[in-house]
Amino acid sequence: MTEQMILEPTPLNAVDRCDRCGAQAYVRATLLNGGELLFCGHHAKEYSAGLKPLVAKIQDETSKLVETPASVE
Repeated sequence: MTEQMILEPTPLNAVDRCDRCGAQAYVRATLLNGGELLFCGHHAKEYSAGLKPLVAKIQDETSKLVETPASVE
């Protein structure tokens, strides 16, 4: 019998870049064939409908994009 290892996805960081435009990636799409695509929030939204039949899992970290006000001193 073959054992299958399930790995937890690592958090996306500033080094991870959108495959479409090069901006910081906030979404990782793991494809059914084992590959993965990284997208910024804009392109993840743009391509989400077309990717659904090809994707096994989506790691969405767009919640990190919440705007925080700059502190004024």
